[in-house]
Amino acid sequence: MPDQQESDVLVRDEPEEKRFAIVVDGTVAGFVAYEQRGEALALLHTEVDSSYEGQGLGSKLVAGTLNQLRDRGTPVLPFCSFVRSYLKRHQELQSVVPDEQRASFGLG
Repeated sequence: MPDQQESDVLVRDEPEEKRFAIVVDGTVAGFVAYEQRGEALALLHTEVDSSYEGQGLGSKLVAGTLNQLRDRGTPVLPFCSFVRSYLKRHQELQSVVPDEQRASFGLG
């Protein structure tokens, strides 16, 4: 049985599915659904398969998603409550949300 610490974990954009997916050892374990809104991506919903719960994959998925969007210069609208909660705990990533939008999402 493989050690969970040795798992191959990847966060990738799947634009045809309108989501970022977290892939564990070749299997999609969760996703962040999105839609394009002008120049921004609205992050709508985060879901991790119940068989992967308790491994921190939700946080890894959101971190990977936000880092990729920051690196692309894509503004983020965090409608998903899990993403907003993550951003509240990781203020260093709040710059992905446009300044004029932060207060409406309860961010600094």
